[in-house]
Amino acid sequence: MASESVEWARAFGLVDSGHQVWRLLMADAAGLAGRACPDGPVDGLQLLTDMISWLFVMDDACDEDGLGADPGRLAPAIATLLDVLDRCGDPDVVPSAAGPLGDALHDLCRRTRARGRPALLLRFVSQVREYLLALLWEATNRERRRVPPVAEYVQLRRHIGGVHPCLTLTDLASEEPSGPAGRAEPAMVTLEMLAVDLVCWCNDLFSYGKESRADPDAHNLVTVIAQESGTDEAVALRAVADRFNRGLAAYLVAEGALLADGDDGLRPALTARRNWVRATYDWSLVAARYA
Repeated sequence: MASESVEWARAFGLVDSGHQVWRLLMADAAGLAGRACPDGPVDGLQLLTDMISWLFVMDDACDEDGLGADPGRLAPAIATLLDVLDRCGDPDVVPSAAGPLGDALHDLCRRTRARGRPALLLRFVSQVREYLLALLWEATNRERRRVPPVAEYVQLRRHIGGVHPCLTLTDLASEEPSGPAGRAEPAMVTLEMLAVDLVCWCNDLFSYGKESRADPDAHNLVTVIAQESGTDEAVALRAVADRFNRGLAAYLVAEGALLADGDDGLRPALTARRNWVRATYDWSLVAARYA
């Protein structure tokens, strides 16, 4: 699965140098996808792996290759990608001059559309759109050397993490994804938000060392807590770990309440969200991406 996803990225020109290929291999998108969706069909798992690879390439372009430090440069790229999303993967409409990121995104949308679940396609497109727009917020902060307050960061981090569209593709790989009525339940919305927060905060803890070496003002929950509270790095790291643990406890309570309701239609979605939280932690322990 890993080699297939790297070849997919190379075919679309997402990676074209030895360093970029190595960087994507070290990210181990297949390892993360396999942990998050262990029982999914091969085609569903490949789609999820390719989506994670696309997110890694986009994040690296912003964080390490400079695209995300200049809103004026990033905005046209985002506009092109939004145009791709507006086509919702229509196989009869090929986006013109979309570039490697746009062409690969169109392929992801096309394959999502081909699974024949329109509601999940529209959810996926909407969530990727939110991710892209949040990148502009991040780029503006970088340009101004602005460290956002904690509440603002937590809200936007849910979108910049790219977790929502990955959850949707995990649901798509399920033989029995929950219906829109179940997903609209306030308790389910709360649980999903908690799951996304946990994935993002776990990522911030594991990536902080690498990110802080490259950019002291990096967008990371440790950084924003240290800035807002005036504490040092060690205290901020402990605060993020405590926040994660409190969030995990709240997640388990929310999950238990939904399971107690006896709605078997929600069980695949609950399993997927639990898997994603655990998968992120286990993958982060061994991921060379944060070395």
